[in-house]
Amino acid sequence: MKIIIAPDSFKESLTALGVANAIEVGFRHVFPDAEYIKVPMADGGEGTVQSMIDATQGQFIDLEVTGPLGSQVMAQYGILGAPDGQEPTTAVIEMASASGLHLVPRDQRNPFLTTSFGTGELIKDALDRGIKHIVLGLGGSATNDAGVGLAQALGIQFQDDNHQELPFGGMALAQLSHVDLSQAHPLLAECRFDVACDVDNPLCGERGASAIFGPQKGATSDMIEQLDKTLAHFADVLVQSGFADHRLDPGAGAAGGMGLGAKVFLNAELKPGIEIVMDTVGLANKLQGADLVITGEGRIDGQTVFGKTPMGVLKQANAQKIPTIGIAGSLGNDADAILAYGMLAIFPIIPALDSLDNVLSQAESNLINTSRNIASILKLGRNLL
Repeated sequence: MKIIIAPDSFKESLTALGVANAIEVGFRHVFPDAEYIKVPMADGGEGTVQSMIDATQGQFIDLEVTGPLGSQVMAQYGILGAPDGQEPTTAVIEMASASGLHLVPRDQRNPFLTTSFGTGELIKDALDRGIKHIVLGLGGSATNDAGVGLAQALGIQFQDDNHQELPFGGMALAQLSHVDLSQAHPLLAECRFDVACDVDNPLCGERGASAIFGPQKGATSDMIEQLDKTLAHFADVLVQSGFADHRLDPGAGAAGGMGLGAKVFLNAELKPGIEIVMDTVGLANKLQGADLVITGEGRIDGQTVFGKTPMGVLKQANAQKIPTIGIAGSLGNDADAILAYGMLAIFPIIPALDSLDNVLSQAESNLINTSRNIASILKLGRNLL
């Protein structure tokens, strides 16, 4: 029997690999001779790099880069493992690692000033190592600079009327007059960029980057209005400079306009995070010939069907007519919605009411016990048939 274990992490308790390991331990009590293939998953958000490194036996790269406020911070990205004898060619970068909101003290959050330059430095390092495919995860950013900082780190110049380079920050874009690509990193054109983006916000307006995401980054209502006008000006200058107008594209406003910047300066394709992860780790190939798929996440609820890991895995399994079950730390409102899409059953692992701290600390043992019980039910069903 071939069993694929492809869960997301259980936030604050277990990584995706930790979840997969616990499920395997539980199942092995009942099916010791089964073939287990663990494929740690993520949906493009926090933990994506860790999951993809674990899934491919890759490596982390630690690097000192420019943080959101311009000071140096330590960040990291991942280089995915490659088949024996082949050089690694894919890197995974989470924007939050170098340009994340968590790097800015609450009383210093100001999207007028914050920059995505450090994320560009991570990309530059990957390009210099010969990477030809970069997966960039958006989310958790402290910036509203439309990816200009990232592009500056890659040699692209943004100048004012006096041909002076713009300083860092979202409001600096108000002074933009010229965009010069002549000094862009020479390897940019040789690299394919996939951007994990699970929001459909445009660049500007009531649903734009500044209005929707600005407040959590420290923007007041007055600042939001100014930032929105600045991003509109930025888009106007790009069009005047010969670039396509992407301001209304779904996802253009993601991560403070990084969605648009990635399209323009990286020629990137924006995709749902789970699709990028599944494609990159080759989930479809690993599913071939499987008898059972087990997936899950920390909380399965009505939102799970909208692009979360269990739903993505379920779609791949359905395509190959493989039965799938889900395991979660807990079940929320409308968790049963995923059953309508073909999930056979979903199971929470919490055995009794307890404090959150205890529930989190006991996640591994609860997951092992639940997995063992599920396996026992499956064995009973096989014996009764």
